[in-house]
Amino acid sequence: MLNSWFRGIFDTDMTQVIAVGDFVLCIGISLGVGLLLAFGYMYKTRYTISFVTTLALLPAVVCVVIMMVNGNVGAGVAVAGAFSLVRFRSVPGTAKEIGMLFLAMGAGLIAGMGYLGFAVLFAVLLSAVFVLYNQLDFGSKRNAARYKTVRVTVPEDLNYTGVFEEVFAKYTTSCELVTVKTTNMGSMFRLTYDVILRDGALEKDMIDDLRCRNGNLEITVAKQVTVNTEL
Repeated sequence: MLNSWFRGIFDTDMTQVIAVGDFVLCIGISLGVGLLLAFGYMYKTRYTISFVTTLALLPAVVCVVIMMVNGNVGAGVAVAGAFSLVRFRSVPGTAKEIGMLFLAMGAGLIAGMGYLGFAVLFAVLLSAVFVLYNQLDFGSKRNAARYKTVRVTVPEDLNYTGVFEEVFAKYTTSCELVTVKTTNMGSMFRLTYDVILRDGALEKDMIDDLRCRNGNLEITVAKQVTVNTEL
């Protein structure tokens, strides 16, 4: 009797209707899987409330979509086309965030197909691997403290081409001029270098030598970061 309330208006006697109990069970397992993935992502990772909330709900959403398709190839193609039209009006995500979204969608897909045990196993294994990689700091640069971004301000009448090469050759193993920008109404140039220091303890000595060549103008040394939009 209860199942009759949840029949589609386009269903026929040949259509197999999902039992309400099975539907609720799949949704519950999917929500649990989403929470597991969200907690795994939160371990030693900077996150926003909106992202982890979305991560917790996404498996259940995908699960419902897959259950509603229920083997209908035409509906499956239509759903895929609808998802391809979605545009997220937010800043681009990092590779780690995109990876977790794919994990959440994969778990929801497995649960929607009815393999609840595999969905839980998938979420547990992948969450454990994610936590392990974070614990081991997998993929981090060795001696990351030596990777620096140096910004040097020079007067407009100074020919900056090659003027700092001798200093950087002394204190760095790698040096690349990445940007040149005018500042202070065009009266000065700001040069940005990505460098790898030979010895982090000599950072002040390098700054002192640079000051002798740029007229004691502003010099900034900061941690080298990767652009967020890159994967």
